[in-house]
Amino acid sequence: MNKKLYDLMDWEGIEAIVYSEEEHPDRILGPHKVRGGILVQTFLPDAISVQLKIKSTGKCYNMEEADEAGVFVVLLNGKKVEPYTFIVKYDKNSEIELEDPYLYTDIIGGSDTRRFEKGVYYDVYKCFGAHPIAIDGCLDDAEIRWDVTEDMDKRKKNTTVYGVHFAVWAPNAARVSVVGDFNFWDGRRHQMCRVGDSGVFSLFIPGILQGSIYKYEIRQDYKTVFLKTDPYGFACEKRPDNASVVVNLDTYKWGDSSWLAKRKDIDYKKVPMSIYEVHLGSWHKKDYNGEAVPKCDEEFLNYREIAPMLASYVKEMGYTHIEILPVMEHPLDESWGYQVTGYYAVTSRYGTPQDFMYFIDYMHKKNIGVILDWVPAHFPRDANGLARFDGTCIYENEDPRRGEHPHWGTLIFDYGKPEVDNFLIANALFWIDKYHADGIRMDAVASMLYLDYGKQDGEWLPNIYGGNENLEAIALLKKLSNAFHKRKDGALLIAEESTAWPLVTGSTESDGLGFDFKWNMGWMNDFTSYMQTDPLYRKGRHGMLLFSMVYAYSEKFVLVFSHDEVVHLKASMLMKMPGDMEQKFANLRAAYGFMMAHPGKKLLFMGQEFAQKEEWNEKKSLPWDEADMPEHSVFKEYVKALNKFYLKHPCLYENDYDETGFEWMSSMDADHSIVTFVRRTSDKSEQLLFIFNFTPVIYENFRVGVPFKGKYKEIFNSDNTIYGGTGHINKSQKSSKEISWDGRDNSIVIEVPPLGMSVWSCK
Repeated sequence: MNKKLYDLMDWEGIEAIVYSEEEHPDRILGPHKVRGGILVQTFLPDAISVQLKIKSTGKCYNMEEADEAGVFVVLLNGKKVEPYTFIVKYDKNSEIELEDPYLYTDIIGGSDTRRFEKGVYYDVYKCFGAHPIAIDGCLDDAEIRWDVTEDMDKRKKNTTVYGVHFAVWAPNAARVSVVGDFNFWDGRRHQMCRVGDSGVFSLFIPGILQGSIYKYEIRQDYKTVFLKTDPYGFACEKRPDNASVVVNLDTYKWGDSSWLAKRKDIDYKKVPMSIYEVHLGSWHKKDYNGEAVPKCDEEFLNYREIAPMLASYVKEMGYTHIEILPVMEHPLDESWGYQVTGYYAVTSRYGTPQDFMYFIDYMHKKNIGVILDWVPAHFPRDANGLARFDGTCIYENEDPRRGEHPHWGTLIFDYGKPEVDNFLIANALFWIDKYHADGIRMDAVASMLYLDYGKQDGEWLPNIYGGNENLEAIALLKKLSNAFHKRKDGALLIAEESTAWPLVTGSTESDGLGFDFKWNMGWMNDFTSYMQTDPLYRKGRHGMLLFSMVYAYSEKFVLVFSHDEVVHLKASMLMKMPGDMEQKFANLRAAYGFMMAHPGKKLLFMGQEFAQKEEWNEKKSLPWDEADMPEHSVFKEYVKALNKFYLKHPCLYENDYDETGFEWMSSMDADHSIVTFVRRTSDKSEQLLFIFNFTPVIYENFRVGVPFKGKYKEIFNSDNTIYGGTGHINKSQKSSKEISWDGRDNSIVIEVPPLGMSVWSCK
């Protein structure tokens, strides 16, 4: 090597490149203007010779081997960098033409990293992660097109360079590389460039195709090197493998524009919402035979296979929405998706991102809304995931009293870091933006709100005021709500919050958290406990039926019988009920009827609509053979009729959150375990009288107070034989009498069915 060339080279920097210790490899590699021309250096381990080829002229220049580890260098005449490639020989008989990744730098701008550092880069997923892009030109003159849809295998040979841009946040890493099959999983070959002092590393790698798998190789110090899945990656390998997969989310052609346009104008507080909660992996399995199916490629249906089956069933049953247990990538089937390792990656268990887009698109075309469960409260310790991502706790708090859930064995996000808040807020918006989800149901909000949630004394730290409120998490939830609703696209934000935290659905302007709806866990616990009580003793727990109406209008509630209530030896909804099997079915009919009549939106977990006997088991398909058995089949018809009845009568949903929509007729008859009430529309054009009997006793000639003088006709009865009941119905219309009863001036005499619900139209 001549002395001039030798003197131009940064030998300390070259050593850092060779030993993969350089956080700014673009400082050494690629083209650099120096005295006497353009110095080009490249690091190609195992190459025996390299030529630099100018694209415009085809002229080639031999590069000198500056270091036997694979560093090659050439000094070009001129002052302007021209696009070039490398002609590389790894043996004497073959050669390959390669683009130089370090010819294309500064793809992420300072404005991007500044917004990220402030925690307000809410579409960061359009830049971070792995994105197929096309570049015309090089360096400062480069024109970049993001998320290109051209087929890179069939592209024309021209000046455009196709490849993938990678970006990741790893502020305390000494060095980050992209590794995959395309570079022999060798972290020396594609060392990423730190963007300023932001902690973000980025690199454009030409020639990578969609479907390529990759990870980030992170060097924490001079010794510790580990591999991580991309936190912003859009797809992952199917478990147990966990590499990220390069995909382009913009290739799917959506057909739900009319649905999205209509959604913007819906006031969901005044429309019916009957939600079918679904775990996609066990609703139907591919080779269901009543037993657990071995883990193999045939275990799960594809999103495209599930879509028409599920949509048809949901429409048949009269549900308005489905809510899906988390579809974000997770390593363990038994976690049901609540231990997320890939927040931006739809799980590969059931197909590709485009397959899931098809699933949601199909639902929308069938006028079915799709709500996604989302888990921002904690994440697992899996070595490939977010835990100690760059060798330090950047996503979680380093102090275990703030950063760990001892009860769950998981880690807690550090909500005090703007970059972490940005990651989560952008992720919620991502599922609305890229997948057209109609709502996000946020899991375990209570665990975010309270610093001592699930912890013993000594396991948590108070806030700066000495309290147990997580001030950073509260701020995050408010920021998320504001960003979410600023879109004004009709998407919903729903909280699973199990305490009496005030104003969960209150506006952020009034110091609320800003959710659209909140799961009513108090009602679920009280009512389930009441229904599990032997009818002989229910009169002693009568208050459990009534208490929910004391606070019913404090929040905008969804009434739920969710998956959590039918696992871990809690028994299925049917088997929670007391009595023999006939009474169990009757109790459950009454329970579902009470839920449908009670103010609030509705949610029921799959399998409970046909009164599944066994607890839910994610390893098995739902027992559809059981659903075809006579007593279960008629029960399913009952739930179907109940849903259709709900959809037909506006008084059951228009005033869910207005006190004028509900009135007790009789709430104090604990001895009979009977309650009666009226649901009505705002203009009182429709009023329905509900009578519930929670004992197995038939009450003939039973007098009940009614809201006004008029005619009353039974229009629905859970004890009807078509639903598996005993047939104690009221066939004739009743004219009220001016006999004071239940504090009312008028009353009627009816037959009250055992363990049943009777619904009357009022005219």
